[in-house]
Amino acid sequence: MKKDEGNYQVVANNRKASFNYFLLELIEAGIALLGSEVKSLRLGKGNIAESYAVDISGELFLQNSYIPEYNQSSYNNHDPRRLRKLLLSKKQINKIIGKINQEGLTVVPVRMYFNHKGIAKVQIAIAKGKKQHDKRHTKKTRDWEREKSRVFRKN
Repeated sequence: MKKDEGNYQVVANNRKASFNYFLLELIEAGIALLGSEVKSLRLGKGNIAESYAVDISGELFLQNSYIPEYNQSSYNNHDPRRLRKLLLSKKQINKIIGKINQEGLTVVPVRMYFNHKGIAKVQIAIAKGKKQHDKRHTKKTRDWEREKSRVFRKN
Protein backbone atom coordinates (compact mmCIF):
# COMPACT_ATOMS: atom_id res chain seq x y z
CA MET A 1 0.00 0.00 0.00
CA LYS A 2 1.24 3.46 -0.75
CA LYS A 3 0.17 6.84 0.50
CA ASP A 4 -1.17 9.03 -2.27
CA GLU A 5 -1.62 12.79 -1.68
CA GLY A 6 -1.68 12.16 2.09
CA ASN A 7 -5.43 11.56 2.31
CA TYR A 8 -5.90 7.95 1.20
CA GLN A 9 -4.01 4.67 0.86
CA VAL A 10 -4.22 3.02 -2.54
CA VAL A 11 -4.68 -0.75 -2.34
CA ALA A 12 -5.18 -1.64 -6.02
CA ASN A 13 -5.01 0.25 -9.30
CA ASN A 14 -6.55 -0.82 -12.59
CA ARG A 15 -3.92 0.42 -15.02
CA LYS A 16 -5.53 -1.40 -17.94
CA ALA A 17 -8.77 0.58 -17.56
CA SER A 18 -7.51 3.78 -19.21
CA PHE A 19 -5.90 1.76 -22.01
CA ASN A 20 -8.93 -0.41 -22.80
CA TYR A 21 -11.67 2.19 -22.19
CA PHE A 22 -12.50 5.86 -22.63
CA LEU A 23 -13.25 6.90 -19.04
CA LEU A 24 -16.24 9.25 -19.26
CA GLU A 25 -17.15 9.86 -15.62
CA LEU A 26 -15.47 8.95 -12.31
CA ILE A 27 -17.58 8.13 -9.25
CA GLU A 28 -16.52 7.24 -5.71
CA ALA A 29 -18.44 4.28 -4.27
CA GLY A 30 -18.36 2.43 -1.00
CA ILE A 31 -17.98 -1.32 -1.05
CA ALA A 32 -19.55 -3.88 1.29
CA LEU A 33 -16.74 -6.07 2.64
CA LEU A 34 -16.38 -8.78 5.27
CA GLY A 35 -13.88 -8.41 8.11
CA SER A 36 -11.37 -10.84 6.64
CA GLU A 37 -11.53 -8.97 3.31
CA VAL A 38 -10.74 -5.66 5.00
CA LYS A 39 -7.77 -7.20 6.82
CA SER A 40 -6.48 -8.71 3.59
CA LEU A 41 -6.81 -5.34 1.83
CA ARG A 42 -4.97 -3.58 4.68
CA LEU A 43 -2.01 -5.86 3.91
CA GLY A 44 -2.01 -4.36 0.40
CA LYS A 45 -3.38 -7.41 -1.37
CA GLY A 46 -6.16 -7.28 -3.93
CA ASN A 47 -6.66 -7.08 -7.66
CA ILE A 48 -9.34 -5.27 -9.68
CA ALA A 49 -7.69 -5.50 -13.12
CA GLU A 50 -10.30 -7.79 -14.69
CA SER A 51 -13.35 -6.73 -12.71
CA TYR A 52 -16.46 -4.84 -13.74
CA ALA A 53 -19.79 -3.82 -12.25
CA VAL A 54 -23.06 -5.58 -13.04
CA ASP A 55 -26.69 -4.68 -12.38
CA ILE A 56 -28.59 -7.28 -10.37
CA SER A 57 -32.19 -6.32 -9.52
CA GLY A 58 -31.54 -2.60 -9.29
CA GLU A 59 -28.25 -2.81 -7.37
CA LEU A 60 -24.65 -2.65 -8.57
CA PHE A 61 -22.21 -5.43 -7.71
CA LEU A 62 -18.48 -5.65 -8.39
CA GLN A 63 -17.79 -8.90 -10.19
CA ASN A 64 -14.50 -10.73 -10.71
CA SER A 65 -12.52 -8.67 -8.20
CA TYR A 66 -9.92 -10.68 -6.32
CA ILE A 67 -9.22 -10.28 -2.60
CA PRO A 68 -7.15 -13.21 -1.32
CA GLU A 69 -8.07 -15.06 1.85
CA TYR A 70 -6.68 -13.67 5.09
CA ASN A 71 -4.24 -16.21 6.56
CA GLN A 72 -5.00 -15.54 10.23
CA SER A 73 -8.75 -15.85 9.73
CA SER A 74 -10.53 -18.85 11.15
CA TYR A 75 -13.05 -21.18 9.54
CA ASN A 76 -15.25 -18.26 8.36
CA ASN A 77 -12.88 -16.96 5.70
CA HIS A 78 -14.36 -15.35 2.58
CA ASP A 79 -14.54 -16.49 -1.04
CA PRO A 80 -11.81 -14.57 -2.95
CA ARG A 81 -13.97 -13.90 -6.05
CA ARG A 82 -17.41 -13.32 -4.54
CA LEU A 83 -19.80 -10.57 -5.67
CA ARG A 84 -19.30 -7.40 -3.66
CA LYS A 85 -22.06 -4.82 -3.38
CA LEU A 86 -21.25 -1.24 -4.37
CA LEU A 87 -22.74 1.30 -1.98
CA LEU A 88 -24.20 4.25 -3.87
CA SER A 89 -27.26 6.43 -3.53
CA LYS A 90 -30.40 5.35 -5.39
CA LYS A 91 -30.11 8.37 -7.68
CA GLN A 92 -26.54 7.46 -8.66
CA ILE A 93 -27.47 3.80 -9.21
CA ASN A 94 -30.40 4.73 -11.48
CA LYS A 95 -28.19 7.11 -13.47
CA ILE A 96 -25.48 4.47 -13.95
CA ILE A 97 -27.93 1.68 -14.84
CA GLY A 98 -29.63 3.99 -17.36
CA LYS A 99 -26.32 4.70 -19.09
CA ILE A 100 -25.40 1.02 -19.12
CA ASN A 101 -28.72 -0.05 -20.67
CA GLN A 102 -29.33 2.81 -23.13
CA GLU A 103 -25.90 3.89 -24.32
CA GLY A 104 -24.10 0.55 -24.17
CA LEU A 105 -21.49 1.76 -21.70
CA THR A 106 -19.82 -0.30 -18.98
CA VAL A 107 -18.71 0.33 -15.41
CA VAL A 108 -15.11 -0.51 -14.50
CA PRO A 109 -13.25 0.05 -11.24
CA VAL A 110 -10.24 2.32 -11.54
CA ARG A 111 -8.79 2.23 -8.02
CA MET A 112 -9.50 0.67 -4.64
CA TYR A 113 -8.35 2.55 -1.56
CA PHE A 114 -8.94 3.44 2.08
CA ASN A 115 -9.98 7.06 2.60
CA HIS A 116 -8.68 9.30 5.40
CA LYS A 117 -11.23 7.81 7.83
CA GLY A 118 -10.09 4.25 7.07
CA ILE A 119 -13.17 3.28 5.04
CA ALA A 120 -12.70 1.11 1.94
CA LYS A 121 -13.77 2.88 -1.26
CA VAL A 122 -13.72 2.05 -4.95
CA GLN A 123 -13.39 4.66 -7.67
CA ILE A 124 -15.52 3.45 -10.57
CA ALA A 125 -15.74 4.88 -14.06
CA ILE A 126 -18.53 4.89 -16.59
CA ALA A 127 -16.57 3.89 -19.65
CA LYS A 128 -16.85 3.21 -23.36
CA GLY A 129 -14.72 0.45 -24.87
CA LYS A 130 -11.89 1.43 -27.21
CA LYS A 131 -11.53 -0.09 -30.63
CA GLN A 132 -8.21 -1.58 -31.74
CA HIS A 133 -7.21 1.52 -33.71
CA ASP A 134 -7.87 3.71 -30.65
CA LYS A 135 -5.53 1.55 -28.59
CA ARG A 136 -2.84 1.80 -31.28
CA HIS A 137 -3.21 5.58 -31.30
CA THR A 138 -2.92 5.73 -27.51
CA LYS A 139 0.24 3.63 -27.57
CA LYS A 140 1.69 5.69 -30.40
CA THR A 141 1.18 9.01 -28.60
CA ARG A 142 2.54 7.58 -25.33
CA ASP A 143 5.68 6.32 -27.09
CA TRP A 144 6.12 9.66 -28.85
CA GLU A 145 5.85 11.58 -25.56
CA ARG A 146 8.44 9.27 -23.98
CA GLU A 147 10.83 9.70 -26.93
CA LYS A 148 10.35 13.47 -26.92
CA SER A 149 11.20 13.68 -23.21
CA ARG A 150 14.36 11.62 -23.79
CA VAL A 151 15.53 14.00 -26.52
CA PHE A 152 14.89 17.07 -24.38
CA ARG A 153 16.68 15.51 -21.41
CA LYS A 154 19.82 14.85 -23.47
CA ASN A 155 19.93 18.42 -24.84
